Amino acid sequence: MNATLEFKLSQLPESPGVYQMKKAGEVIYVGKAVNLKNRVRQYFHASRDHTPKVRAMVANIDDFETILCDTELEALILECNLIKKYRPYYNILLKDDKQYPYIRIDLREDYPRVELVRRVEKDGAKYFGPYIGATVVRDVLETLHATFPLRTCRHEFSFGHGMGGRHRPCLRHQMGLCLAPCTGNVFPGQYRQMLEEILAFLNGRHEDVIRGLRAQMLEASKDLQFERAAQLRDRINAMEQVLQKQKALTVSGGDQDVIAVSSDGVDAVVEVIYLREGKILGSDNFTMQRAEAQEQESLSMFLLQYYDNAPYIPREILLGEPVEELDVMEQLLSEKKGARVHLLVPQRGDKKKLVDMAKKNAEDIAAKRREQFVRQRARTVGACAELAKALGLDFVPRRIEGYDISNTQGTLSVASMVVAIDGQPARSQYRHFRIKTVVGANDFASMAEVISRRFARGERERLEAEKEGRAPDGFADLPDLVLIDGGPEQLRFAQDAMHSVPMEKYPAMFGLAKRLEEIYLPGREDPIRLDAHSEALRLIQRVRDEAHRFAITHHRGLRNKRSVASRLEEIPGVGATRRRALLTHFPNVEAIRDATMEELLAVPGMNRPAAEAVYAFFRAQ
Repeated sequence: MNATLEFKLSQLPESPGVYQMKKAGEVIYVGKAVNLKNRVRQYFHASRDHTPKVRAMVANIDDFETILCDTELEALILECNLIKKYRPYYNILLKDDKQYPYIRIDLREDYPRVELVRRVEKDGAKYFGPYIGATVVRDVLETLHATFPLRTCRHEFSFGHGMGGRHRPCLRHQMGLCLAPCTGNVFPGQYRQMLEEILAFLNGRHEDVIRGLRAQMLEASKDLQFERAAQLRDRINAMEQVLQKQKALTVSGGDQDVIAVSSDGVDAVVEVIYLREGKILGSDNFTMQRAEAQEQESLSMFLLQYYDNAPYIPREILLGEPVEELDVMEQLLSEKKGARVHLLVPQRGDKKKLVDMAKKNAEDIAAKRREQFVRQRARTVGACAELAKALGLDFVPRRIEGYDISNTQGTLSVASMVVAIDGQPARSQYRHFRIKTVVGANDFASMAEVISRRFARGERERLEAEKEGRAPDGFADLPDLVLIDGGPEQLRFAQDAMHSVPMEKYPAMFGLAKRLEEIYLPGREDPIRLDAHSEALRLIQRVRDEAHRFAITHHRGLRNKRSVASRLEEIPGVGATRRRALLTHFPNVEAIRDATMEELLAVPGMNRPAAEAVYAFFRAQ
């Protein structure tokens, strides 16, 4: 512990507040406390009782700051705001990239549309939702459009002026699905009357709407308007079908959220079941990152972060287990809602059954995540460990690089370098090389050139990074293991090239021959054959195939570009400089072919006669 920390610990007040743990000026954790002195000192004086995550955090702390508050509620609100602002690494953070669907109706329009949107804007429109899943919203919209002849087009028009001179209605009107306000035959008042029924339906007054439709159906039948009566009958059936689905999910109670949490050992899974007016609308699950097994803390942090941005807070929230300072959390949520919110931990009855249902779902998702994590680890880090054992290495390789050569009868030779870090592709680290010194189709010499260039530059940049006291990156991040696509001869050329570069430490290298998938090691005649189902073999096959794909893709691009350049050579008045300018300015030959005169003249170095020659050449073809 440094002197700054010791002094600040001695000056801590016995007051409610928030503390920010820092490393090199960056906030790495935010917490709240009823008594700052007791809470903050615990981190540094009771390390044996801490979880591994907390011990790792404390080891990184070089400073902290505190903010005093008058009440626990103030501290809770401030903690929420600071976590949202800094998103500190060691806090349990809600990973929520979901955008829930809403139904939007802009009542300011003469003929409003009913549409699905993903975001609530402060635009004066009326929003209904959020709905749990777009499928639910689409079912509702389908029912509304089948029941009410609403307009769905996005055309703008005003009553009495038509729609840009349009007089004929569209096909939807002919099918009886739209009143066609674009024709000017429907007054806004008539359209608004239909809209009132839609608003009533969306507000939950379903029976009133159906009762009104039945009355219209009977009236149409009495007037011998049987087609109209049949349409109304179908609309009533469509509405009742949607309502029947909801009735099957009805439980006692009003608006409730039911929340339970389960840990997968790394993160925590939070399951939320939504009930509105006693109907189960659906459920959703969320991930609390870096939660380890702290389920109670995960639940508390979920309530704090989720309801900070939630568009709706129900009056009752059922929890799978109690959270710390439950009464303070209740007070905070009540303030956000503007009405009393109750946090309950039911022990029996129907509410307990709902909580058990949420808990069971959370545990099921957490178990599947654990299985997925185990499988993923076996394919990546586990495969690296298995490969190290097969190759006789005394370390597990972190960075594996794979190389391949591609050319067409010795022309446009290129090489690829692909990278896997901890068994996973690091695509931002991939590199291409143009072969500079080798003439013709000599893959051995080409590989030797690439390997020597890569390691010469890598060692030079590594020494520069070491001198400047920074972590090596790019080419300076040297591999632990190098995979050469080929057998013993390719491997020998590559290893000789690498050893021609003076280096402090040389990485291990091996070759993978494709015909029998045999592994060749330097100085060993007999190849190694791995089990066809081993994760180590699958890993090096992925690296080898990725190197092959990356090399061929780049080579094909160069070949296409040369083909374009050769076509441009046929154009009189367009020399090498202007050809390069065209190929740089336009992405492909199709773009050059379709370019207008103005676009061709915009190319640097292009004058009007040259532009006209290019334009005429492609038009003639």
